[in-house]
Amino acid sequence: MRAASDGGDGFDGVIRYVEDEVPFEPGYYNEAYLGRRIAARMQRRKAADHEEYLGMLRRDDDEREALLDALTINVTGFFRDPDMWADLRPVLRELSADRRRVSAWSAPCADGREPYSLVMLATDDPEVNERRLDVAASDISEEALAAARAGVYETTRTTDIGEELGPLSTYEPYVEEDGNVFRVREAIKRRVSFETRDLVSDGGRSDVDLLFCRNLLIYIDAGYKGRLFETLEASLREGGYLVVGKTETIPPDSRDAFEPVAKRSRIYRYTG
Repeated sequence: MRAASDGGDGFDGVIRYVEDEVPFEPGYYNEAYLGRRIAARMQRRKAADHEEYLGMLRRDDDEREALLDALTINVTGFFRDPDMWADLRPVLRELSADRRRVSAWSAPCADGREPYSLVMLATDDPEVNERRLDVAASDISEEALAAARAGVYETTRTTDIGEELGPLSTYEPYVEEDGNVFRVREAIKRRVSFETRDLVSDGGRSDVDLLFCRNLLIYIDAGYKGRLFETLEASLREGGYLVVGKTETIPPDSRDAFEPVAKRSRIYRYTG
């Protein structure tokens, strides 16, 4: 059931417009999440109600892009949840010891800090053969992907990039620091391939050894979580690893296909 309209089409009108005109599938996401993100844009543009905001969307290409960026999952950080990255080290060591290429995928990747963290961690750990690691990253937001490809991040009042890079023995080989600006070095950037992909509607990849899908499930409508997990399962090779967010769980219908490797960090092995 949709939120109450504020006259005319209201909230439903905005959602229908997004479905028709913006490369995003609102039907897969829970209504509370959509309502918060749309309300934030309305407040930013000082729209009195949903109908006024709908008029802005119809007239303003930039606002459509801004709304898409607001709707996509773009909160991230280098080594977000450090405990997870500590628990991931033995997984990376095991995967890279098998004398074959290791396929990793970050979806959604937001501004790129998750896949870059993976490459840095693998390179920084002497027990991981980082040369065997292939890292792909995808997101629905072109703006997020542009930021990811640029690999430039800034320390602000609320974000300390140097502190985020704390799990590394030293970050100088991987990031160039210039005042408050941190640039990922080209040797690291070249290790990640970025692409536009909607994990829900575009489907997955194949033969993935390590799949990050963190903090997306909490926004997905319950009726579509099973479908999303079908995509994740189809993307993983048997014995591959899945990492979800620390507040997320494997849906009941998929639990038999996954065994916990590090339960506190939500790292699971796909058993098929």
